[in-house]
Amino acid sequence: MKGTGVSMYTVELVKLIEKMNLENCTPDIYIKNIKISQPDVNRPALQLAGFFDHFDSERVQVIGHVEHAYMERMDKEQRVQILSKLMDYHVPCLVFSRNLEVSESFIELATAKGVPILRTAKTTSSFMAEVIRWLNVELAPRITIHGGLVDVYGEGILIMGESGIGKSEAALELIKRGHRLVTDDVVEIKKVSDDTLIGTSPDITRHFIELRGIGIVDVKTLFGVESVKNTQAIDLVIKLEEWNKDKQYDRLGLEEDYIEFLGNKVVCHSIPIRPGRNLAIICESAAVNYRQKKMGYNAAQELYNRVTNSLKKGEPKDNK
Repeated sequence: MKGTGVSMYTVELVKLIEKMNLENCTPDIYIKNIKISQPDVNRPALQLAGFFDHFDSERVQVIGHVEHAYMERMDKEQRVQILSKLMDYHVPCLVFSRNLEVSESFIELATAKGVPILRTAKTTSSFMAEVIRWLNVELAPRITIHGGLVDVYGEGILIMGESGIGKSEAALELIKRGHRLVTDDVVEIKKVSDDTLIGTSPDITRHFIELRGIGIVDVKTLFGVESVKNTQAIDLVIKLEEWNKDKQYDRLGLEEDYIEFLGNKVVCHSIPIRPGRNLAIICESAAVNYRQKKMGYNAAQELYNRVTNSLKKGEPKDNK
């Protein structure tokens, strides 16, 4: 398995403005070099009161109705002094929610300090929740691995294995059966929470599949837009490996095997490959079986219970 390791990422402020449809109240500031490195946001209420201990200056700063009303109660000299101190911490931006009025003196001060002033019509709470959710995805720890990711019945199936073992062929057969391709050959995995891993494709290879002997296939063009997907949560891993007659393979599935990415564990099935095995049907069955387990039904456990009950019924009774 090839990987690039975990690294920290940043998001350009321009991208945040476009995503959240923010109004730029300080167009004279050059914002293309400003980057955001923290997924959380901050309401600088205590800072406006003069308390800057433990101030998270790298976060997006949000001015809501309470902060705005507090600033309006300050006299001009006090307001300029406290805002100057706030901006001296080089915050990435200040966002006014609810389309709150931004005074000309505030804009002039921000322009002089080089701190962008942005504005949104959303309420403070909804805007903060949306920004935190989006930044958590954009700034999530990530790795890149060799494999393919397909959406099968709504479950994200990550297909792994040695080069040339048949991952792309299995993905192509699944696409022909109505499932959706996320990425082939290279999977970028992001850890958005302790329970969720999101897989996506590098921009340069998105929607392409490499088939040995044929070349590059554009899945979106050949099979239509309904056959592709940009992102997908990774629910299950299928590792394809050469058949080894001396190896004992799991035939019941009473115990789950796991593989770990970025500290998150994902259920993993090792599938031995030999002529005549239909990988697409195996992947479909694995997806449906995984969904059943999530819904509380375990076929292997049901078989075990039936065998146990049958053995109990067949035991001779003690004659007293």
